Amino acid sequence: MISVLVDHIRRYVSLDEREVALLAEYIEVVDVKKKAFLLKEGEVCKANYFVIKGCCRSYFTTEKDTEHVHLFAIENWWITDYGSLERKTPSMYYIQTLEPCTLGVLNRDKQDELFAAIPQLERYFRCVLETALAAAHMRIKYIYSQTGHERYNHFSTLFPEFVQRIPQYMLASYLGFTPEFLSKIRAGKIS
Repeated sequence: MISVLVDHIRRYVSLDEREVALLAEYIEVVDVKKKAFLLKEGEVCKANYFVIKGCCRSYFTTEKDTEHVHLFAIENWWITDYGSLERKTPSMYYIQTLEPCTLGVLNRDKQDELFAAIPQLERYFRCVLETALAAAHMRIKYIYSQTGHERYNHFSTLFPEFVQRIPQYMLASYLGFTPEFLSKIRAGKIS
């Protein structure tokens, strides 16, 4: 299973066989049931999770216990709360599996040691974070500049696998509108 992560890393940096073997010593591969929490609000995030198989979400709740999804992760994506992970402070987010998952887990207390042993992994994570930051910026732009219908069409065109795998109320939350509004869009009542 670590080969999926190795293939992803090799899209950005080179790894020789010795480094692959070393990486396997630092990454724990775990199977997690559907609806399991990897992180809950108030806990300190202790790992970065690579999705080998499955789907996860990160969300926060408001005072009225309304969930607001801000991130999904499917195969070949990382998910964590970097603010909590790096500052070792309580998280404001939940990270939950939406399907049974197989995850590669990089524990924060081992990360620096791994980066010292395989320096090009710092470049790899920089590339991954740059891509994630650019996507977050684009999402914010779309929320402010596109109609709900445009956001849904854009998202469903770019990520059709999400539309099939994610419950509609979570997709609506991610896109910034209510499930009822999403139902109207899908029924063709809003153009």
